[in-house]
Amino acid sequence: MTRLTIVANIIAKANKIELVKAELLKLIEITRAEAGCINYDLHQDNENPAHFMFYENWETRELWQTHMGNTHLAEYMSATEGAVEQFILNEMTHIA
Repeated sequence: MTRLTIVANIIAKANKIELVKAELLKLIEITRAEAGCINYDLHQDNENPAHFMFYENWETRELWQTHMGNTHLAEYMSATEGAVEQFILNEMTHIA
């Protein structure tokens, strides 16, 4: 199976940018150590600091789904409840 690319766009509420950023940063080290994680890179928009984007690559969709069920993601969701304006996740396949 081909690897899975994830693009996750997170838009924080204007008054919660630093909270969301801090919680997203907590995910990086633990996620990069997970089985199947090829890369897990967080970006912040230069024009709109409320916009964060994760660019991720996983060996398989199954290993990514295991990641999605991990405790640290549940903790992130709890810590940022009500602080995120929008969340869009795209599962993608590299084609060229």
